[in-house]
Amino acid sequence: MSVREAARRVGVSSGAPFRHFASREALMTALAEQAMALFRIEIEAGQRRASADPRSRLGALGHSFIRWAFRFPTHFQIISSRHLIDFEGSATLGLDLAAVRALTVELIAAAQGVAPGNERDVMRRALIARALVYGLARMRVDGQFPQWDIPELAAEVAALDCVDILVELLASN
Repeated sequence: MSVREAARRVGVSSGAPFRHFASREALMTALAEQAMALFRIEIEAGQRRASADPRSRLGALGHSFIRWAFRFPTHFQIISSRHLIDFEGSATLGLDLAAVRALTVELIAAAQGVAPGNERDVMRRALIARALVYGLARMRVDGQFPQWDIPELAAEVAALDCVDILVELLASN
């Protein structure tokens, strides 16, 4: 997304954003913060809909990521484009990402009944879960599902099925 495109979408001149933001990076960081807030809302709603069972909540977390990224691909791309944003300088992006990561770790540990002391294994499994949902979202953005014989209209269902398979594998120890 370009500054010009962002300005066009909100109906202002291409120079108008720079009256409010010092740089393109500052504008993109503000957009990323807004996108992350919407992402957190999606996750929280998914967690409220899930049962108390850690497997259900873990599946809901993965489904929330997929649904959000598929419905808002530009938001997904902005959050994912670390070269365009000041991730480290943001007051909220790191905290929000840490909260999502902590929730992932907590749910995987609970779903597997992991005893204290095995945190390294849980962290690796959380990384696998993150890589799967991120990769599926990236495949959608990049238009790769048809290469796997999955029509665009069936991509979200296929991605959600992949999340369900991963949750089943993670919960089976």
